Amino acid sequence: MEVKRGIPVSHGIAIAEAFVLDSEEAVIPRRQIRPEETDHEVQRVHDACAQAIKDTLEAKSVAARTIDEEFLAIFDSHVTMLQDKSLREDITRIIENEQATAEWAVQQVMHRFIKLWSTNEFLADRVGDLFDLQKKLLRSLLGKKRQGLNAPAARFVLIAHNLTPSQTVHLDRSKVIGFATDTGGRTSHTALLARALGIPAVVGAGDITAEVNIGDTVIVDGTSGVIVCRPDTDTLTSYETRVRNMRVRQAKLSLELKDVPPETQDGYRVELFANIEFPEEIPAAIEHGAEGVGLYRTEYLYVQKGHMPTEAEHFQEYKKAAELLAPRPLTIRTLDMGGDKLLEETGGTRESNPSLGCRSIRFCFEREDIFRTQLRAIMRASAFGNVRVLFPMISNAAELRKAHSILNEVMDTLKNERISFDPNVRVGIMVEVPSAAWIADILAKDTDFFSLGTNDLVQYSMAVDRGNERVANLYQPAHPAILRLLQHVIDTGRRTRVRVGMCGEMSGELSYTILLLGLGLKEFSVSPAVLPEVKEIIRQVTMSDARTIARQALAFEQVEDTIKFLSEKTREILPDFA
Repeated sequence: MEVKRGIPVSHGIAIAEAFVLDSEEAVIPRRQIRPEETDHEVQRVHDACAQAIKDTLEAKSVAARTIDEEFLAIFDSHVTMLQDKSLREDITRIIENEQATAEWAVQQVMHRFIKLWSTNEFLADRVGDLFDLQKKLLRSLLGKKRQGLNAPAARFVLIAHNLTPSQTVHLDRSKVIGFATDTGGRTSHTALLARALGIPAVVGAGDITAEVNIGDTVIVDGTSGVIVCRPDTDTLTSYETRVRNMRVRQAKLSLELKDVPPETQDGYRVELFANIEFPEEIPAAIEHGAEGVGLYRTEYLYVQKGHMPTEAEHFQEYKKAAELLAPRPLTIRTLDMGGDKLLEETGGTRESNPSLGCRSIRFCFEREDIFRTQLRAIMRASAFGNVRVLFPMISNAAELRKAHSILNEVMDTLKNERISFDPNVRVGIMVEVPSAAWIADILAKDTDFFSLGTNDLVQYSMAVDRGNERVANLYQPAHPAILRLLQHVIDTGRRTRVRVGMCGEMSGELSYTILLLGLGLKEFSVSPAVLPEVKEIIRQVTMSDARTIARQALAFEQVEDTIKFLSEKTREILPDFA
């Protein structure tokens, strides 16, 4: 038995024999062409782009039968890239300047983009899209047909080095019940599609393709990120029992808990919100029991459009979300990207360390035109629902005051233009920088609520790049320093009467639910899929017991002891919790 760990990206457990998908890498030799052949090679590129667009639209048509509409925008973004004049011009330039074949030029340009995106914090998870486009173009140029799975007739777990979005959407759901890959990230389009298709998935597992042979029994735990290869009898039996129990429990939770409040047995009431990327996710979130949206990530709007969104484009998306959710609160986080991710449109400067550079609110201050456009749209949408504004990466009081000042100016302008908006919109900040956590009492004077962004708070506090596999084991939300930092912010919120919520991944990890409740967290904002289970835990404990458990957890000195203790307490409520 071999146990591997990766990044959990799609909830659930899959148990079946493995099918290992070989990598499809075309070897393109460099071949010189004669000058008179140049025009012909350029035309081949245009023809290949046209064929790739046709293939992409066909894939979109296939996807439309099985997944929700919002995910179809992934294929639209591929078409936009294939239609990009600058891409074709770059390829043409290599053909003309180097007297190279169309295949060589395509590979060189795409590899350059792949290398560039791979070093970019936000775009790294989208590298799979570039590989997808490269394969489509080379397939057309080389006269190859789409690679098929040649899969067994029975249901199986798919193991691959990587899966492109096109390959993911073509998976036969009657056969592929889960997948695991060597590479990939939590926010890749492949991960998004896996969640949309309801396929348990783990990505970024390192060398899983080297560990698994076709026909091996494999367990893919998309909830915890564990992959078990060739499990022993006890492990297999344990997971099979968990799968049966999960199915029974999920059906029970969906039926019984949808309309009951997230309240402890002794009457302590919290709010349970959802994290979303698209307005179309809202109906499902409400169906799972969401009382609002605690985090609407707006970055995907910038990625989807392929250009800087206009005020009208912003407004339509936010208005749709506000109306779907009303009267429940919709918390819209302003742009949380860096100039390095929008270089072509913004004229930004590439940075050696973007995570610590001009990103989020810093970038918005540098490009106030982009910031004001988004704020105008958010405020206009506030006339159609219960909208809240959330500023990311605030690190000091001056930044918060400046953000408020710009927002106030936007509201004054809208008022002068006689455009409707909510003048009493609530404004909060992400607490995701240690400096903000330690001066929470100062920041509380100018904010309505705090939202703990534990993903970055842990990363910055522990000096760990959470995307770096070499140090990933040091990324520990249960570290005593992190727990004390969370306690400090929550206590400060209580003293200053500023509501404290959490929208980071920690709030959706079931082993931390009782702890966070005991620390005094008022608002949990999580992935819609885990809403019922978080609610069940909250409703099965008393606040008195939760506080006791939190005090005990804070007393541990070793992360491993804390995790073991919290897992045991969670398992008392959810017996099949791993």
